[in-house]
Amino acid sequence: MIDVNKLQFSCKNFGGQFPGIRLIATAAVHGDETCGTKAILRLMQELDSGTFAIQRGSVTFVPVTNPLAYAKGERTGERNLNRNLFPNADPQDFEDRVANWLCPLLAQHDVLLDLHSFNAASEPFVMVGPRNNDGPLEPFKHEQQERALAKRLGVRRFVDGWLRTYGDGVQRRMSGSNELQTVLRYGMGTTEYMRSVGGYALTLECGQHNDPQAPEVAYRAILNTLAFLGMIDAPEPEPVAPEQMEALSMVAVYDKQHADDTFSRNWSSFDPVRQGEEIGRRADGTPVLAEFDGRILFPDASAEANSEWYYLTRPNPAF
Repeated sequence: MIDVNKLQFSCKNFGGQFPGIRLIATAAVHGDETCGTKAILRLMQELDSGTFAIQRGSVTFVPVTNPLAYAKGERTGERNLNRNLFPNADPQDFEDRVANWLCPLLAQHDVLLDLHSFNAASEPFVMVGPRNNDGPLEPFKHEQQERALAKRLGVRRFVDGWLRTYGDGVQRRMSGSNELQTVLRYGMGTTEYMRSVGGYALTLECGQHNDPQAPEVAYRAILNTLAFLGMIDAPEPEPVAPEQMEALSMVAVYDKQHADDTFSRNWSSFDPVRQGEEIGRRADGTPVLAEFDGRILFPDASAEANSEWYYLTRPNPAF
């Protein structure tokens, strides 16, 4: 039995002699996603031993962001830390207490690299933020810097459009409800919070949870970030070649309307779909067909009724 009261939050900061970017790298926001933890611990050891040094700016490492979920070896402690991430004057669960520690820490930095992994076998990818805008949902002004960094993490697949698409689904489900803004906040995770306090941020999905290469993907991404931001004495990494890139935009979210809605096959993120292809069936037998050619993202066979079931993406040649 885990004694929650004995859990504590931990980070380590390395600072250079000269001014520069303030970077923060986080891992184990979800407790069963440990590749980033392994990469961060390796880098901390190398910095401590003098293998390389931070020369400009500073980097803060958080190897275990959610210690309860990590101790359990599960995705969550008491709820999903990567949703509704805001300081809370009246914390109701463990993740609220994490947020009260983590959010001020994020606000002290300029850039966040958040390291994750995923369940089904697939290749690594990076989630990026919106285009520059001054709209009410996710105002942003660091598009150029964020996407330039994304192209140098060492992966070739990029996805944008999370909060906009998630918000479209929320507004559809809750049209006219006075709880709309509260539920929209539920879409806010580490990267969204970082952007809300003036920084920029990337979520790197490093591979399948148990893929032995996933910690190496995370390690390489941190080193590339340090080099690209001029924080260590290393050549600037080259961006991924345009012909190798696959850029996708999340454009639509589809809800599970009834608990007995089912997928027609065992979908994994990035499986291609063709317009008219059957994705699932409603409880009454009505087929659910793909509205356009694209790739499926975040299919959730265990989703509850009246919640997001899967997303569809389209190629984004303008990335």
